[in-house]
Amino acid sequence: MNKRNRYIYFIFIIIVIIMGLVSRKLSNMPEFIKSYLPDTLWGLMVFFVMGFIFNKSSILKVAIYSLVFSYCIEISQLYHSPLIDSIRTTTLGGLVLGFGFLWSDLVCYSAGILTGYTIEKYYINKKGGLI
Repeated sequence: MNKRNRYIYFIFIIIVIIMGLVSRKLSNMPEFIKSYLPDTLWGLMVFFVMGFIFNKSSILKVAIYSLVFSYCIEISQLYHSPLIDSIRTTTLGGLVLGFGFLWSDLVCYSAGILTGYTIEKYYINKKGGLI
C-alpha cells in the first residue's frame, strides 16, 4: 500500500460530514433513507478518518480499525452516567457518541465502511488515481 494522500482524505472527510449534516436536515427524503443514510455516512466518514490517521496501513486494516471504533462507540451507548449523558446533550457529543444503542446502526456503519473500502480499493487506489 502506498501512503495515502492526507489532503485528499481531508477533503473526503469534509464532504462526507457536510453530506451527513445535510441528510439530517432534509425532510423530503423517503423515510428509509432519512433513517439510515446519516449513520451510513458516519461509517464512511470514520473510514476516511482512519485512512487519514493510518495513511500507511492496508485498506483491510483501515476497515477493521473503522469497524472496531464504530462498534465501540455504538456499544458505549448502552452505558449511561450523568457525565456521559451531559456530553451527549451537546450537538457535537450527540453526533459523535450518539444517544441509544441500535442494531441497525451497526449495519449502517458496516455499509458505510464497506463503501469506503470499495471506493478506496477500486477507485482511489488505481494507478493514476487520487493517491
